[in-house]
Amino acid sequence: MTPPAADRGDAPRGDDPRGGGDGSRRRHGAHEAGTRALLDAIVAGDPGEQVRFGDVFNGLGNRSFGMLLFVSTLPAFIPIPGVGGAVSGPLVILVGLQLLIGLRRPWLPGFIARRGPHRSALGKFRNLLAPWLTRLERFVSPRLTALLDHRAASAFTGLLVVLVGVLLSLPIPFTNFLFGALLLLFAFALLERDGKLMLIAWAAGAAAVVVFGILSGSLVQAAAEWIALARDKLG
Repeated sequence: MTPPAADRGDAPRGDDPRGGGDGSRRRHGAHEAGTRALLDAIVAGDPGEQVRFGDVFNGLGNRSFGMLLFVSTLPAFIPIPGVGGAVSGPLVILVGLQLLIGLRRPWLPGFIARRGPHRSALGKFRNLLAPWLTRLERFVSPRLTALLDHRAASAFTGLLVVLVGVLLSLPIPFTNFLFGALLLLFAFALLERDGKLMLIAWAAGAAAVVVFGILSGSLVQAAAEWIALARDKLG
């Protein structure tokens, strides 16, 4: 996947070079393509062709984690109980762990990097999200980027993404779409370089962890099971 021209700095985002269209990014001195343009670039081509996870973040620089998180979240919306969370949860956790430990560029093991959804599936999801992305891009802009780039802020984002990913992977009834939407909020904040949107994602993520994780005991139970499993393996 090749990033659109605007993302490489060839032209500013927006239709009117004199200041129309999505001018908020020009006012902030940015020349990056928006989420819609990035998705259009990914789905362009043969609908039957596979989009490999290892290719989706090429050329995206400091927005690469956002695109990888976005694509990793998509299986959560598969309307088959138990399937979406089982596929999406581990992928999301992997992305969150890398943010937590401070990697500057995503890494994927080869067996994951060589896999991914087909362009047709991404195209359907892009079309489903299009009205929401149109509304979202009216309000987002690159701002408060320290909440995205600072080491401590990135680690906090990674921690919340890991915890929400764990919740997504657990068999909690009727929550896949909720956790998926929350993870998309994190992804959009990273893609749009919007610290204010990330603040909203932090608040929503922390609330989800408290309500569905701690109060329901799901996270505590999962942690206890993992610790017991680790002891068995080591001992």
